[in-house]
Amino acid sequence: MTKRDMMAEIGKMLDDAKTGLLATVDHEGRPHMRWLTPAVIRGRSGALYNITAQDSVKLEQLRANPYVQWMIQTRALDRIITVNGKINIVENPSIRTEVLEAVGDRLRVFWKIHESDWELVVLETIIERATYYLPMKNQKETVEF
Repeated sequence: MTKRDMMAEIGKMLDDAKTGLLATVDHEGRPHMRWLTPAVIRGRSGALYNITAQDSVKLEQLRANPYVQWMIQTRALDRIITVNGKINIVENPSIRTEVLEAVGDRLRVFWKIHESDWELVVLETIIERATYYLPMKNQKETVEF
């Protein structure tokens, strides 16, 4: 599987699942996982994008340790991808607009909590490695980015 194939598969799985699990580590080395809504943005290959509030606890964790892992799975649980990478906190308004266009309609709960999009920053996960699993076939393939 090539990097391009892996990015295409991640995009298809996100179209199906709409969400992924993001794992971060706090200052004591304890893991924290939460559901988020990432997207693959056309023309920005090799990265996942999502938004978060500027006052989010995860931002504090990411500033101390930007290395993360995502898990994305289909609703049928027949395909799973884990993505390891490093997150950049992006406050560029044009990138924020681009990401909001990609994920905004999937954020119903988020919008109930955060009314203003000016409170938002973009989390850009630069993918270092992705592993594609087919659990029912006991197959997996890893791609280094």
